[in-house]
Amino acid sequence: MSVLAEAWGYLVAHPAQFATAFGVHVALSAAALTIAAAIAIPAGIYAAHRPGAAFATINVANVGRTLPSLAVLALVMPLLGTGFAPSLFALSLLALPPIVLNTLAGIRGIDPEVVDAASGMGMTRREILWRIEWPLALPVIFAGLRTAAIQVISGAVLAAFIGGGGLGDFITAGIAMMAVPQLLVGAIPVTLLSLGADFAFGALQRRITPRGLRAA
Repeated sequence: MSVLAEAWGYLVAHPAQFATAFGVHVALSAAALTIAAAIAIPAGIYAAHRPGAAFATINVANVGRTLPSLAVLALVMPLLGTGFAPSLFALSLLALPPIVLNTLAGIRGIDPEVVDAASGMGMTRREILWRIEWPLALPVIFAGLRTAAIQVISGAVLAAFIGGGGLGDFITAGIAMMAVPQLLVGAIPVTLLSLGADFAFGALQRRITPRGLRAA
């Protein structure tokens, strides 16, 4: 019997356990990405219009990008303990840098002449943000969300080390017991989730990109 067949047999024998782990993994990833986006996008927009804040934000975000996922989870554990909530907090931190950096890049990458023309037409700062800057920056922001989604889905595997649950439970148990079929029950769905998220966000990014910019 092949390893894949054994993995399928294990999955069929434990459907409830897999469904629970899969649901926790998806919920953990989606919640972390939502929380990070709710914090990082407004922060990126705010910093994009203030050079001092932009400098500080870029440096802090770059430091955050260098931290390994497991190190962040390990640092959170002594402070918040173990379980779903600490895992959610750690994964939200991991998702912040790519979103805030892309938001900054998207807003600051807009041609200043476009903003000046809108201002000369009498548009307010708020109108310029929502009618000019936001639509033009949205494709770049989605690219950051795409990167963050993949990082969070893959990083959520490590949540098993601090009791966060998810598909990482199968992977860690498979490694501990040298049971490759059990490991694959966790590894294959995580890979497919990452690829699916990449495809979905890529499709959304192309859809919201203005046709003229898409051609360019």
